[in-house]
Amino acid sequence: MSEHINNVSKRKEAMKEVIKRLHAGESVDELKDKFGDAIRGATAGEIAEAERALIGEGVSVSEIQHLCDLHVAIFRESLDEEPPPESLPGHPVFTFQMENEITMRLLEAMQETLQKWEQGDTQALDSLRKQAENLSSIEKHYARKENLLFPYLEKKGFEGPSKVMWGVDNEIRDQIKQFRNTITESEPNPTQDVKKFDVLALSIREMIYKEERILFPEALQRLTETEWAEIRQQEEDIGYFNVTPQTAWQPSGEEKPVPTNTQNTQGDHSLNENLISLSTGVLTSEQINLLLTHLPVDVTFVDENDEVRYFSQGQERIFDRSPAIIGRKVSNCHPPQSVKRVEIILDDFRAGKRDMAEFWIQMGGKFLHIRYFALRNKAGVYCGCVEVSQDVTHIRALEGEKRLLDDAPGYAD
Repeated sequence: MSEHINNVSKRKEAMKEVIKRLHAGESVDELKDKFGDAIRGATAGEIAEAERALIGEGVSVSEIQHLCDLHVAIFRESLDEEPPPESLPGHPVFTFQMENEITMRLLEAMQETLQKWEQGDTQALDSLRKQAENLSSIEKHYARKENLLFPYLEKKGFEGPSKVMWGVDNEIRDQIKQFRNTITESEPNPTQDVKKFDVLALSIREMIYKEERILFPEALQRLTETEWAEIRQQEEDIGYFNVTPQTAWQPSGEEKPVPTNTQNTQGDHSLNENLISLSTGVLTSEQINLLLTHLPVDVTFVDENDEVRYFSQGQERIFDRSPAIIGRKVSNCHPPQSVKRVEIILDDFRAGKRDMAEFWIQMGGKFLHIRYFALRNKAGVYCGCVEVSQDVTHIRALEGEKRLLDDAPGYAD
């Protein structure tokens, strides 16, 4: 046993050395020749642990992200020897794998359509545009991974690889957007667009490989049946990429999933009878919940420890949120590219340098207004912050004036 532990320890150190040298500029082939025997048999978990250890030693997430495809290339021989994860239809991992299979088929179909277009078939361009629009829905696959699976893995100490993977997901999102923009131009160039698609398709295929050889096997080892059931319970709030989950899988054991619906039931009279005193009135917890969920904004509360404690579940959601993020560090709820800005805002709030931060972005044809407000008690002690996000597209388009109820049936001046 001690010999086995010693071998594993040596292999992990060798893997860290390989990744360091890779970042220093040595080639994949050179490193395979030098360290082939030392890293043979590396598991997905050990690779993930090596990356996590390097992040802990000061290597930036963005640097790991930049070369993660080369990391996989170094260890691909060992990864190929690992059996693929198994799960029953309806299990979240099975659904992820179904989406990956559909994605691979869609990429093959797009490749064929591109060839037809390049050969002079002008009608193929319309088909390609529709296929690219379909591909953009892979966002749902990535959103479930980032907002459901990653929070549970973080609680198990599996943080580094998820941060790196989220950054790569964002790169793929950008590549899809750029590809769609180029093929919708007035005079798109098929030769140039084929090259862009090849880069995009390779990025997606590499991500699928990382998911199925590293992420999913590690997740299946780390998460309990109850945790998978909780994930399954929250999936539909985000949605799926061209699949409908089946129902063959059911969590085993006596443990039951923790209910994720934060709304009170109509029959819970004990809660309705408990009034909560506020600064200008008293409300029941049900009334407070109804108030917050019917506001035309998304509200998220982050406490003084920078942990998410609440988010509203309105009828029109702007950003994906799931109960899995409750208790999660807010910095982990943002892609790596945004984390630094979030941390600066929170540090300024805590130091009293500012009370509000404001942003506005355009996304999916909508104009979104996002504001962060510092929360302080009467003594001036920082108690956290609230994020308020609103789709103001309609508001920005308003002109003139509209009197209250002037469009109500039967209304007259």
